[in-house]
Amino acid sequence: MTSHWMDDPISDEKTARVAGPAGALADSVRDLIDAVIRSEVDPDELESVRGEVEALTKRLRVQQIPGSFGQTHGFSSGAIRAWGNAAIGLRNAVAPPMVNETREDGTVVGRATLGAAYEGPPGMAHGGVVALLLDQVLGEAAHVAGRPGFTAYLTVNYRHLTALGRIRTEARAEPPERGAEHKTFVRGALFTIGEDGSETLCAEAEGLFVLPRHLREQMAKESAQEGL
Repeated sequence: MTSHWMDDPISDEKTARVAGPAGALADSVRDLIDAVIRSEVDPDELESVRGEVEALTKRLRVQQIPGSFGQTHGFSSGAIRAWGNAAIGLRNAVAPPMVNETREDGTVVGRATLGAAYEGPPGMAHGGVVALLLDQVLGEAAHVAGRPGFTAYLTVNYRHLTALGRIRTEARAEPPERGAEHKTFVRGALFTIGEDGSETLCAEAEGLFVLPRHLREQMAKESAQEGL
């Protein structure tokens, strides 16, 4: 499968026009997934709906990129678009999606609503989904700290079952170790949010994010060229 990490040739204006319909379509597919899981219509109706879904899928495949969506950067804004991301992807109906924001102190806070598609134990979120969301928010915290990297390890301590419904995550990077700035340690947590707004700590995590040597060398080379 081809992967993509490139500059986006589409203007920011055109991207903005695509974002609305694409995001709305992903929302509709999420709703479809939920309906498929919980529907009790008869088998003939299920077969009829399947035919309609296959016809819609065929229409979308008329024009598509090869492989995965990857990660692109805005033509003029430089904004990173991870629209295929499994946790936050605008176009990925598998993603809840989790919406993240950054506080002034560098803490990244994420919010999402987990429905039937994310179930593990009855009425509870799958532990792997909890780890996915924590991995995402910890990785973003490393990026916000100016020391992005790939997950080297992620340790999750499950403190309480995570009920389906609203959740909140948070993460913040630790100060860098001298001589090892390419390594970023991050700590975070995930909470469920009750109907009254109260929160329950469900999982804590710590992770190490490392920028590989070849990317460090590439960045150093590009920085040197810009200084010429």
